[in-house]
Amino acid sequence: MKGIKIELEMRKRAVILTGAGMSAESGLKTFRDANGLWEGHDIMEVASPQGFARNPELVFEFYNQRRRQLHSVAPNAGHKALVDLEREFEVNIVTQNVDNLHEKAGSTNVLHLHGELFKVRSTENENLILDWTKDLNLGDVDENGIQLRPHIVWFGEMVPMLEPAIELIMKADVVLIIGTSMQVYPAASLVNYAKPGIPIYFIDPKPSVHESDFQNLTIIPKTAAIGVPELVAELLQN
Repeated sequence: MKGIKIELEMRKRAVILTGAGMSAESGLKTFRDANGLWEGHDIMEVASPQGFARNPELVFEFYNQRRRQLHSVAPNAGHKALVDLEREFEVNIVTQNVDNLHEKAGSTNVLHLHGELFKVRSTENENLILDWTKDLNLGDVDENGIQLRPHIVWFGEMVPMLEPAIELIMKADVVLIIGTSMQVYPAASLVNYAKPGIPIYFIDPKPSVHESDFQNLTIIPKTAAIGVPELVAELLQN
């Protein structure tokens, strides 16, 4: 057992930050269209406490559609490559995505910053969280008779998993940023907590950063399904 513990302690820590581009090639639409609308809806209609209070049925149906779609998609080569990385690295994934494709691929340490589609929670107790894979409607209640809501972090709400994510980044020996524009805060600020000088890789077909933006940054202008397997193979070889 002692030998196993020493081996685990010697493994390098890789922290992976993933965004919508990670799941796009699995067929999942990114919520936000080019015009800023989410599936034709103003963001505040379907992703804010105020919108939920005004029209809960609209909000339920929006996420029911997302949940139904999630049943029909599978992890892509990028998701699967991150599972391979666990052979040699201690891997922690911090994702802005609310799908379960990292888990479905086999990744063992996944932190969801913005919540999860396959979970719901009480409207009165944010710590009362339930697994939920079917439609959610008015009248669906928790054990105390309180209406349930999507387990999604909406605009204007606290991001409870932000502090754990910062702790992971601070301990990282290498950081991979995949399929995110690095424009959505507070998630975009996470890379600033990385130790100075560690390798940072940015994988996106339309990079929104420059190599001068961060120390020791390598930009890979490819999709997740192509760029991630290539980089993982290189990291495992080295």
